[in-house]
Amino acid sequence: QVQLVESGGGLVQPGGSLRLVCAASGSIFGANAMGWYRQAPGKQRELVADITSGGNIRYAASVKGRFTIPRENARNTVYLLMNSLKPEDTAVYYCNLELRDTTGWPTGNYWGQGTQVTVSS
Repeated sequence: QVQLVESGGGLVQPGGSLRLVCAASGSIFGANAMGWYRQAPGKQRELVADITSGGNIRYAASVKGRFTIPRENARNTVYLLMNSLKPEDTAVYYCNLELRDTTGWPTGNYWGQGTQVTVSS
C-alpha cells in the first residue's frame, strides 16, 4: 500500500511564498511521477506541476515562472515551491503519485488528503 502525507499549506498575502511538501511511503518501485494538482471551489481538479523519477517536469501555464517542483528520489518526497502567489492560486492542493511500468504505462495512482492554500490580503 502507498501513502502520501502532505504539509505546508496556509494563508498568505498576495505576492507571498509557500512551500508544500509531500512524502510518499509504501511499495514504491521503479519509475513514477509525483506531482501536485489543485481544486478551487466550483472548478475541476487541475494539474499544477509534476516531475518524473527521471526528472521530466511539466508546469501548468498559469504557474510557470512562479512555481518550482523539486523532488528527492531517495526519500520519495516532492516539494512545491510557490512564489508570487495570487488570489487565483487559492485552492486545495493535492499530492499525486503515479506508478509506471518499464514501458511508462501507469500501474497505480494515489492521492494525498489535500492541503488548503489561501491567498488573500
